[in-house]
Amino acid sequence: MNAPEFMRVERLDTIGEEARSVAIAADQAERAALATRFGLVSVDRLEATFAIRRTAAGISATGMVHGEVVQACGVTGDPLPARVEEPVALLFVESSGTGEEVELDEGELDTIEIEGGGIDLGEAAAETLALALDPFPRSPRAAERLKEAGVLSEDEAGPFGALAELKAKLEGKD
Repeated sequence: MNAPEFMRVERLDTIGEEARSVAIAADQAERAALATRFGLVSVDRLEATFAIRRTAAGISATGMVHGEVVQACGVTGDPLPARVEEPVALLFVESSGTGEEVELDEGELDTIEIEGGGIDLGEAAAETLALALDPFPRSPRAAERLKEAGVLSEDEAGPFGALAELKAKLEGKD
């Protein structure tokens, strides 16, 4: 497995029960590597602030991820700027050793298994950024381009499209 492009490891032995603020920011090379990894035109900004502290359950990391990226429209390839302001609430936990998934109740923190002697806040921020993005970005020209290619819109192809077509046929017979 390759090392993450944006590593910001906080050693476990430096994290106490009192919350400590940690601010991180990806440099130009890290942002370029993340853009490649996530299939983006560019990552122009990736910063995060976390409050980290040790709890009985593990290491709690809460905060905010801030990002500015440029995605490509899936239809036209047009560049689409996107801004991310995403809250994050994570719980880093020791390995259970069972290999089983842990079920979370609503309101519980997302869990990440601790690997080695620290927690990687950079990778947590990068993954949060990627998950916050629209997976199917569309430019204003996308609908026109799809129509030119003969692709039906959801309204035309779905059940309402079939009903509209039936209605048009019935009205034509009157």
